[in-house]
Amino acid sequence: MAKGKNQHVVKHQDGWAVKGAGNSKATKVTKTQTEAIKIAQEIAKNQESDTKIHGMNGQIRAGNSYGNDPCPPKDTK
Repeated sequence: MAKGKNQHVVKHQDGWAVKGAGNSKATKVTKTQTEAIKIAQEIAKNQESDTKIHGMNGQIRAGNSYGNDPCPPKDTK
């Protein structure tokens, strides 16, 4: 179970925003999605939570878990 809030990367009028799950205000707004993803990953690692990356259409397109994942991946990359 995640300890902190999941971090969402979403489209914003000024670029891309990092928002904690349930928050109305952005934690950080960046010009590019790549920058926002890096920030979201750092926060998620510190909070042992997940990232949820949203596409231009608002749907989640990717994500990663940095906490105690109850269903860890079985591949050995």
